[in-house]
Amino acid sequence: MPEWLRPLQEKARLIRSEDLSAFVPPAEPSPREGAVLVLFGEGPEGPDLLLTERAHTMRSQPGQVSFPGGSLDGDETAVEGALREAHEETGLDPSGVEVFAVLPRLYLPPRNFAVAPVLGYWHHPSPIAVVNPREVHAVFRVPIEHLLDPANRFTVKHPLGWAGPGWMIGPDNDVLLWGFTAGVINALLDFVGWTREWDRDNVRGLPDHQVEWNRVAALLGIDVPEGEVFDPVAAGLIPDPYDEENPIEIDRDHRPGSRDGR
Repeated sequence: MPEWLRPLQEKARLIRSEDLSAFVPPAEPSPREGAVLVLFGEGPEGPDLLLTERAHTMRSQPGQVSFPGGSLDGDETAVEGALREAHEETGLDPSGVEVFAVLPRLYLPPRNFAVAPVLGYWHHPSPIAVVNPREVHAVFRVPIEHLLDPANRFTVKHPLGWAGPGWMIGPDNDVLLWGFTAGVINALLDFVGWTREWDRDNVRGLPDHQVEWNRVAALLGIDVPEGEVFDPVAAGLIPDPYDEENPIEIDRDHRPGSRDGR
């Protein structure tokens, strides 16, 4: 284990669900079980973290950045499931990974999904690439320094007012990292004491293509007929952006960048 990763290795056993998320899995209804691989390595640009960008055609969370992972199969443990999913998504060789902690399960309410973050060190890196383009659009090794640099940090605000940490990543810094994955990364950096002061008042709107309104409706207990797309304007949740009498001011410079085809 490299020296730079030892603080996380030593403190991981102290991390509680509440330290990472406000949502803890309930006893009922029994959630689906899953796991993600939070894999730290040492790449060409120094210490880094393995992340994937979901395919843009996925029905759930298209184009979102996430840790490799997914649902557990049968009696799989969190470690087995996280390593299997990482292999299926990126071609990673699990034998090159040393797992050093399994964190408490976190809850994703809209999907009734309990996810266990599995922390690992990539002691023997293997070639990685998009294995199944129907599931994964791109694979990234994001330098830890990029995530720590205050200049790269901002707050992402959902149209309904929810806010959380965000970064732009990728070779051209044009891929938005936000939501569950960004929240876990931010919480880990905070817990270990790696976080550097950054401007939390730098707020950027969430791009329209990243908003899953049907998921929002489900979270709010609103039934949407099968095959239809929830309209938040018609439901009165947000103002009409085309209402000339009550226009919405949008700071285009502060909207996380969109990519062609996204």
